[in-house]
Amino acid sequence: MRIDVVLPSVLFLISAAALLLHTKYGKRIKILLGERKLQVRDAVLMVTVMGAMVTVVAFIPQQAIAILFMFSYSVVLFLFTYVVAPKWYLAVLPPPLFVVLYVSCWNTHLSNFFAVIFAVSISLFLGSSFTWKSVAAFVPLLTLMDVVQVLGTGFMGTAAEKIQVLQLPAMIDLPTFPSGGQGILGLGDIFLVGLLAIQSTHLHGKKFGLSSVIAMTAVFSLTWIIQMNSPIRYFPATVPIAIGWLTAIAAKHLLRYR
Repeated sequence: MRIDVVLPSVLFLISAAALLLHTKYGKRIKILLGERKLQVRDAVLMVTVMGAMVTVVAFIPQQAIAILFMFSYSVVLFLFTYVVAPKWYLAVLPPPLFVVLYVSCWNTHLSNFFAVIFAVSISLFLGSSFTWKSVAAFVPLLTLMDVVQVLGTGFMGTAAEKIQVLQLPAMIDLPTFPSGGQGILGLGDIFLVGLLAIQSTHLHGKKFGLSSVIAMTAVFSLTWIIQMNSPIRYFPATVPIAIGWLTAIAAKHLLRYR
């Protein structure tokens, strides 16, 4: 039987880091982005755009993919640096450094490093922008889109393979342990854990937010082990993440009414 502790552990650590950074920098991010919250229509639009982007990436040339991602990530990297160190002359340095590293001495370790930064950044910027109504629309729609694009059209797998060839920091690519092999996890899946953890913290406090991360990671770990021991190559990770979060919510309410 093949098992892996690396990918679930990394998912937990990244999500926990996003949660802790949100506690520290949440007010600063709120000032930077303004008071506006994402509504249900915004959540629907986001999922629609994400699904369309997966389809586009599956068909457009690799060079166009690289340009699109490098521009997007440079913007995110600038904003993340500005939040941590609110000096514009410091925030402008990481984006060109990222581009120079990518075109000169890029490797899997650098890709994973920047992927972690981007995953945390996206969770921080969007985690507080949702309302509970928009989360209630976003999570099932994102999960449905993921299932369709992974198991239905197969475009998610095609897009992932292109991104993996380009070594773009849009996924975490790590060796599995103790079983040999490789495991990959998309930034969208990590963002979903971070988003739900931050929203859970807003609702029930930081302790429950961390508990929800543990629940989501645990269900993901179980599903990942099942996938490793099956012929399935790609599986929509949003499904176990959503189930883990619902499990945490249900457990919270059951304990409240005991």
